[in-house]
Amino acid sequence: MNVFLDLPEEKVLFRTEHFFAVADGFPVTPGHALLVSNRLCEDWFGLSPEEQAALPDAIARAKSWIEQRHQPDGYNIGMNCGEVAGQTMDHLHLHVIPRRTGDVADPHGGVRGVIPGKQKY
Repeated sequence: MNVFLDLPEEKVLFRTEHFFAVADGFPVTPGHALLVSNRLCEDWFGLSPEEQAALPDAIARAKSWIEQRHQPDGYNIGMNCGEVAGQTMDHLHLHVIPRRTGDVADPHGGVRGVIPGKQKY
């Protein structure tokens, strides 16, 4: 069983040739979306060059989808590759997380916060 590939079609926000988007089941912020590879693939490094080249367009589509429903001030975009990096699903998925002014006291350092003590530099 694959949580992403077994999702009912009504959960899919949109599809492209290589990816589909769904709302994150445990959203960090309202509008948090996931881009998932149509083909079972563990992470970024397992994508074909064609799939890697198609990902920026899918990110842009996710941003457009989010902006039609939410009015974020910024975004965090990222993926976890490997268990030690926090990957819990062995299927490529990229997070598109809308951010809003004031959602954290001090956003400086952004994704560097995945390792406590390294965010502020």
